[in-house]
Amino acid sequence: MTNPLGQVVPNHCDALAGAQFADRYVLVTEGLSLTALGAAERALGRTPPWIGRLMALRNLAVRPFRLKTGLEAAVLPSGRIGIFPLISQFPGKVVLGLDDRHLDFRVLVEVRDLGMGRQEVAATTIVKTHNWLGRAYLAIIMPFHRIVVPAMLAQIR
Repeated sequence: MTNPLGQVVPNHCDALAGAQFADRYVLVTEGLSLTALGAAERALGRTPPWIGRLMALRNLAVRPFRLKTGLEAAVLPSGRIGIFPLISQFPGKVVLGLDDRHLDFRVLVEVRDLGMGRQEVAATTIVKTHNWLGRAYLAIIMPFHRIVVPAMLAQIR
């Protein structure tokens, strides 16, 4: 699978079969000794104020379409990290995500040891759209996604 920039993205069909979009952002850390869950909590557990304002605007915009906002009371038994429901956890990888009428998405946070106290932390977003609303939504949020994900990942440091 490739992202919009033509870069090869690891095949994560096990996380979301039939996905039409995936991208991956990578950060290298030093001396943190993170687990995947710890990295996900650092990156996604708190939202910078400017991203919080963007999300509030997004939630207002999607309300007429009855799309999930991440503020719903239903929490998966395995919990949440920030606004994202935790779907599964493996050594070196956590999978977060949500299924909705317009699209399903997954966020994979993976940690790989590089040696000498260095780790690679990767955030992969995978999306499967279901209809025209999902495709339109993805097209509208993509410019923001490309700014927000690296900013959230940078919180790990």
